[in-house]
Amino acid sequence: MSSRDFSLYGAVDLGARQAAVKKQQERQAAAAGGGAPGAAGAPGSDAAGGPYVVDVTDQTFNTEVVERSRAVPVLVDFWAEWCGPCKQLGPILEKLATEAAGKWVLAKVDIDANQQLAAYMQQMGIRGIPFVAVVVAGQLMPFLNGAAPEAQVRQAIDQLFEALRQEGILPEAPEGEAAPGEGLPEPDPIYGAAEDALAAGDLDRAADAFQQILAVDPRDEYAKTGLARIELGRRIGDLDAQKAIAEADADPSDVAAQTRAADVEVVTGDVEGAFDRLIATVRRTAGDDRDAARKHLLKLFEILPSDDPRVGKARRSLQSALF
Repeated sequence: MSSRDFSLYGAVDLGARQAAVKKQQERQAAAAGGGAPGAAGAPGSDAAGGPYVVDVTDQTFNTEVVERSRAVPVLVDFWAEWCGPCKQLGPILEKLATEAAGKWVLAKVDIDANQQLAAYMQQMGIRGIPFVAVVVAGQLMPFLNGAAPEAQVRQAIDQLFEALRQEGILPEAPEGEAAPGEGLPEPDPIYGAAEDALAAGDLDRAADAFQQILAVDPRDEYAKTGLARIELGRRIGDLDAQKAIAEADADPSDVAAQTRAADVEVVTGDVEGAFDRLIATVRRTAGDDRDAARKHLLKLFEILPSDDPRVGKARRSLQSALF
């Protein structure tokens, strides 16, 4: 079984970006009115599945799945309303998640309502649903493709967690100790406020919470990354991705165009292309233009974990470009 780092910001291709932006705006508007974006009609809503089954969206995936997976394994069910086998598998997963009572959590993704996650699934080479992945400690791994009877699904999940323990990905709790996800301390209220705001699509409130965290600990990577991603989302806004790239390629001397194109490249998954673009801009500019390109690159570094090898490589290249 192999694992891979998951980043939502490597999930969208240029052709899908405009449609994704439109859907994102619609979901945020619904969230502002008190609705749960992407959750309408979902067969695994919180109300039906209790606290161990959650509906997630493009906006909440990093919080509800990736960050949550650092405390407890998360199974992710990619489904759609029109998919018959999904309606067979979904209730089985919900039942097993409820029985597990917190040893693992089920996250449900409606691929029709969440185009970024649908694009990421395609990027993984998955073409059919239902598809189930497992996320542990921020690592995403393919798990099930297709529906199956309850007994078979139950056995597959048992075998999955046993394999994860054997490979050292999931620690085995000593006898008498709590299983993964049980007995954990309550989260910091400020972190909870940030996560609640993200789930509601309230980016301003989420940004305020992240800034409060950073005021206490400027090195807090979770808050730095969260704030950087919010700022990136605001910069992208209604930006036409293809136009932004074309304008930057047509005029390499336009630093503002280069930073817009780099933002688009990060969101569409070409992180190294974005870094290379800005490093090249630093090399061929001077004064304020060079400083603007450098500072923008540093902002983009914060979107990824500090130990991401792409960040380390780009930092070295930046130093070379500056000196």
